[in-house]
Amino acid sequence: MITEIQMSSVASYKEPVSLKTEKKVNLIYGLNGTGKSIFSDFLYDPSDSRFAQCSMIPTLSNEIFVYNQSFIRDNFYEAGDLKGIFSLSKENKAAEEKISAARRDLDGLEQSRAVKQEEKKRVEEEFEGKTHLAVDEIWEIKTSYCGGDRVLEYCLDGLKGKKETLFAYLLSIAKPAAQPKATIPQLKKDVTALKGETAKPLPEISRLAFSQHSVESHSIFTKPIIGSDDSVVAPLIEKLENSDWVKQGLAYLPRDIDEEGIPCPFCQERTITPALVENIAGYFDEAYEADIATLTSLERAYRDAKDGMHGVDAYTSNSFAAEHKPELEKLYSLCIQSLETNLRAIQGKIKNPRNAAKLVDTTPAFGAYNDLVDNVNSKIREYNAKLADREASLKALKNQFWELMRWQYDQTLRRYQQDQKEANDRIEILDRETSEIGKKMDAKSTAIAAAQKQTLNIDEAIENINVGLVGLGIEDFEIKKHSDRLYRVVRSGDTEHAFDTLSEGEKMIISFLYFCELCKGRLGADDAATKRIAVIDDPISSLSHIYIFNVGQLIKSLFFESDRFAQVFVLTHCLYFFYELTDTKHDRRKEKQKLFRMVKSPSGSQILDMKYEEIQNDYQSYWEVVKDDSQPPALIANCMRNIIEYFFNFVKKKDMNSVFQMPELRDTRYQAFCRYINRESHSLGQNIFDLKEFDYDMFKEALRLVFAKTGFSEHYNQMMKH
Repeated sequence: MITEIQMSSVASYKEPVSLKTEKKVNLIYGLNGTGKSIFSDFLYDPSDSRFAQCSMIPTLSNEIFVYNQSFIRDNFYEAGDLKGIFSLSKENKAAEEKISAARRDLDGLEQSRAVKQEEKKRVEEEFEGKTHLAVDEIWEIKTSYCGGDRVLEYCLDGLKGKKETLFAYLLSIAKPAAQPKATIPQLKKDVTALKGETAKPLPEISRLAFSQHSVESHSIFTKPIIGSDDSVVAPLIEKLENSDWVKQGLAYLPRDIDEEGIPCPFCQERTITPALVENIAGYFDEAYEADIATLTSLERAYRDAKDGMHGVDAYTSNSFAAEHKPELEKLYSLCIQSLETNLRAIQGKIKNPRNAAKLVDTTPAFGAYNDLVDNVNSKIREYNAKLADREASLKALKNQFWELMRWQYDQTLRRYQQDQKEANDRIEILDRETSEIGKKMDAKSTAIAAAQKQTLNIDEAIENINVGLVGLGIEDFEIKKHSDRLYRVVRSGDTEHAFDTLSEGEKMIISFLYFCELCKGRLGADDAATKRIAVIDDPISSLSHIYIFNVGQLIKSLFFESDRFAQVFVLTHCLYFFYELTDTKHDRRKEKQKLFRMVKSPSGSQILDMKYEEIQNDYQSYWEVVKDDSQPPALIANCMRNIIEYFFNFVKKKDMNSVFQMPELRDTRYQAFCRYINRESHSLGQNIFDLKEFDYDMFKEALRLVFAKTGFSEHYNQMMKH
């Protein structure tokens, strides 16, 4: 049991104030603003730093249960996005707040993930568009080679159905290290040669052969051929340097020549005598004749070999040779020209045996020609080999075709690969960020699950609260379950989903009944039903007057008359409620109850002992405040309004608004009074904000004027007597 509560240096408690008691029931009366709330807050959380100068004696006392606005704030949780949906208990509120915060975070994370997913979708769509462009460009291969002559169409077998298939195939081919030598015309030609009706093995062309190359290096051509030096005509023949002409001339001489001689064909003198003929013939001896015979034989053999060569057409009729016909003809012509040059040189040697003849070596010319022939034959052999394995050859040509296509479309593929890399890099980043968001969402979901496990089952308490509502005479609404941990108020006539925001009165009565359930229950398995202290701060502040009696009876039966509670403190601004809680029997009241009054003056809040005889009704109490000009302006103005409202609405059954229609109150002097008194809000002290407008004498005169002009001056004068 608490025997003393000391308040100091907090809120309106400017000076040290002490409440001393030895009673179980302590009733504290005070108007709004006198310090009740801060008093109950101290008992709710004595460890709060605000209460460093406050204390209770003894320090360690029974478990204290406090019902006030802090209790409501800590235990009553309203789902922010669901009207009329709430949860009770401090643990459940904390859990629901964690769940709500986690769900808000989840919503934010979900939005972030949606943004990432949308960006990923945009990147994928952009890349898909670029891919379509690249695929369409590659599809040109199909349209180009599957029409027209269709020679290379076989290269696209299995790739002509879908654009994507053709694109993927070309993309799978590695780009050649160097530009392919094959060309489309050449490939077409090679394919035609292998697939055409005339495709058959070709004979190789013959090399150009000449059997008399050795003549060209014969030593006789460098040997001077001359007659016998013994002949007297030798000097003359050598001087003429035309022994062949001389030798040929012998054939024209008659066989028999007499001693006188025969006439010379030039001078007609008989100078050609047997002796001259003998001397000339003697010049051409056997050696000379043998050399001339050799030359003649060589010339004949050389000419026969040349004449025996085939014409160039015999070497260019082959289709592969035909490709090189101009070059073959040129090289062939060089060979023939070399042979003819040598023949002329041999013939010149025969005519003038004394002079050397220079013959050309024709083997280089024939070598050049035959090199080209060998090259052509190599192609013929290659072709024949391909023809021998046609399928493999066509496959090889097909590979060459695709290497060429890969080279030609490399720019398209490189652009696609760059676009793909950029898209993949961005998608990888987005996937990583999305994954991180997912992990955070999982963590939030785990936190929600953990918070859900921390909630308490208060279904039984809710059932008891519904019973309590009926007991209080509240039958126009009840509490029903909304979800696992949330509840809702169901009003009479409401549809299943007709949710409304809870009124302050409904929130208060529900939270107070829940407080009662907490006070009745056990704190845990080790709770040995020890006695407790209950502090109840104004549980009827927002309730209709018709429920005040029932709430009072509930407090009496549950707290005052129960052995479960060692001590009870009840604070209220309502004098009627205060009176209802006061025990009317003097002996019991003296034994168990102590009454206190809280007042507020310029020096701060005070707590005064109060006698039972001092209890007045609310109406009288309001007049006492109005008569005391030392009371706070806001409190005086609020009490004036309550006086007018109570007297004209409840006592005289007159509309209060009509009171303020009197012309006298239209005077500018009374505008502040009318503005503060004739308000549509509840009569709360916070109605007055601008204290500079408050003039006690003017407000007092306006109040007098209200009663005077309505014919109740006598009542005003009676209530204002000291």
